[in-house]
Amino acid sequence: MKIFYGVQGTGNGHISRARAMNHHLRNSAASTQFLFSGREPGDFFDMDEFGDWRCLPGLTFATANGRIQPLKTFRDNQLLRFWRDVRELDLSGYDLVIHDFEPVTAWAARRQGIPTIGIGHQYAFSSAIPTEGDSLMSRALIRHFAPADVHLGLHWHHFGQTILPPIVHLDESIPVQREEVILVYLGFEAPEAVLQLLHQCPDTRFVYYGKFAGPSEEGNVSLRPLSVEGFRKDLHRCRGVVCNAGFELVSEALQLGKKVLVKPLQGQMEQLSNAAALEELDLGCRMNRLDAARLQEWLEDRRHPLCHYPDVAAAIVKWILSEQRSSVEDLSSQLWQASRLQRRGPATAIEAMPGYS
Repeated sequence: MKIFYGVQGTGNGHISRARAMNHHLRNSAASTQFLFSGREPGDFFDMDEFGDWRCLPGLTFATANGRIQPLKTFRDNQLLRFWRDVRELDLSGYDLVIHDFEPVTAWAARRQGIPTIGIGHQYAFSSAIPTEGDSLMSRALIRHFAPADVHLGLHWHHFGQTILPPIVHLDESIPVQREEVILVYLGFEAPEAVLQLLHQCPDTRFVYYGKFAGPSEEGNVSLRPLSVEGFRKDLHRCRGVVCNAGFELVSEALQLGKKVLVKPLQGQMEQLSNAAALEELDLGCRMNRLDAARLQEWLEDRRHPLCHYPDVAAAIVKWILSEQRSSVEDLSSQLWQASRLQRRGPATAIEAMPGYS
């Protein structure tokens, strides 16, 4: 089977899911071509595993100081270039298009009549799940940004809906520890504002990943440039994670039993809804602004969640390549039956998450 795989590159979570999927696709009989969009080619890092990958501008959103900038988003997106790329992307010869909320691939496949499977957290919003900051515009964006014939939405709980557990890509060779260090990844916030926040908790050691030229030390904060290998090691050894309310990093933290404090990107329905879901499920905490008092309160809270999700990427690849695919409902139920959830607090048992009825 020849597969064309499009990945939205605005956030690293989409790329992390693609890494997990690629790990299993490489070990199958499928031949896969990857396309990434949403950022400049030079802003991608550690991409060798994707082979001869392609890059297009696609569509993305502009942010400043932790907020969506609607006017700048409209100005920066090259709509004419986008539709030209949709028309010119040749998918002939491919049996299937998979995309992780990537619009060029999605619309090109629709124009050319190629079967498509959309994989990603955004597709869960077509179901009845916790939402915040919802609007007609956000619903329309979710529905039309990257359409697909089959939707495989992902979330931390099924909420009685036909969605799948998270795709979690972890390195099992790295030991899981709980050292007195906090991992920080706040890619949508101004670095000077983040540093000011962290310096207000001088008794805590932070490792802060961002677009830094090289490693350095600033008081109680270790600054680290973006690196897949380095980030994974610090994620496995930390006792907690402070991050924006994206889906993938939080999923990895929950799988490792790390407590999480999220600061949602204001104006973005998905991140606001993720923060609401974390609180509803009692899996994490939120702060709506960079708030030192809230950070200190969270630091002093020793409770942590622990989730166990099966290898969802492996199950999806097996399902995609099967000659006779089962229904999405059967795939969802099977994966949730293999999942377990322990909420924050002194719980002595892990709660099973059976497939919905």
